[in-house]
Amino acid sequence: MNSLILRMIAGRVVVALVTLLIVAVVIFFATALLPGDVAQILLGQAATPEAVAGLRTAMHLDQPAAVRFLLWLRNLVTGDLGTSYVNNLPVSQLIGGRLVNSLKLAGITAAVSVPFALTIGITAAILRGTIVDRIISFFTIAVISVPEFMVATLAVIIFAVYLGWLPALSMTGDITTISGLLKAFAMPVITLSFVISAQMIRMTRAAVIETLSAPYVEMALLKGASPSRIVLRHALPNALGPIVNAVALSLSYLLGGVIIVETIFNYPGIAKLMLDAVSTRDLPLIQSCAMIFCLAYLLLITIADLVAIISNPRLRKA
Repeated sequence: MNSLILRMIAGRVVVALVTLLIVAVVIFFATALLPGDVAQILLGQAATPEAVAGLRTAMHLDQPAAVRFLLWLRNLVTGDLGTSYVNNLPVSQLIGGRLVNSLKLAGITAAVSVPFALTIGITAAILRGTIVDRIISFFTIAVISVPEFMVATLAVIIFAVYLGWLPALSMTGDITTISGLLKAFAMPVITLSFVISAQMIRMTRAAVIETLSAPYVEMALLKGASPSRIVLRHALPNALGPIVNAVALSLSYLLGGVIIVETIFNYPGIAKLMLDAVSTRDLPLIQSCAMIFCLAYLLLITIADLVAIISNPRLRKA
């Protein structure tokens, strides 16, 4: 890699770190603005003012917000996520198992949706303007227009109520067998795959069409190259950057969609844990979950940018 690529990579990494710091500031002070007194909520309305004040002091809530933020940021950097106000357990312990469940759901969804979406998107680009392309475009736009909760509700009505093939709630049966595991993940994966696949198909189609319109592709066509060779040898390598960006943006959409899906299907993931923490105003748990979501989003976007930089033939030859 030449110096230009290294400088661009370093710049992207610095931007990601600065963005993460800004996000940390926003998350901390936004959660601090939540209504209600944490100490009063934990002790109940019958607690005396002295008991509430003592608990606030023990939880360092009587210190200025800036001081509490610096302490929280220092602990966050060292890997200490704090202690849950409600459960009095380390936040890392509460998040650990739930994060694994969410990663499993995201991984299975990505394994199903990415190959499917890339295949359909590339096919639509190659057959641009045909009836196949129009049908694909119609269905992708229709799916994009439907919110996640509607897709999840329709999935429950069709597969659980009318057909009776799948349980309405996830992880309620035996998951030690392959069939039980498939039933547990089927409904959440179907819902998430519908939403992110449609986005990915649209962006992949646009990226490949733009590459197929390039002069070097027209030159290869005039030289008699076969359509498959043009796509595989000339178009796809140069469309790799935009395609990776499309995949990263679509997968980052999982971070928002998974909150709704985990809630509807009662899936024991980190998103549902965060919603439960909001209802009890468990600030350390809310802040840690929010930081994990933001970190995952920034990581996906940064990786996509780095792949786009490294795969750009113009930059490699600069």
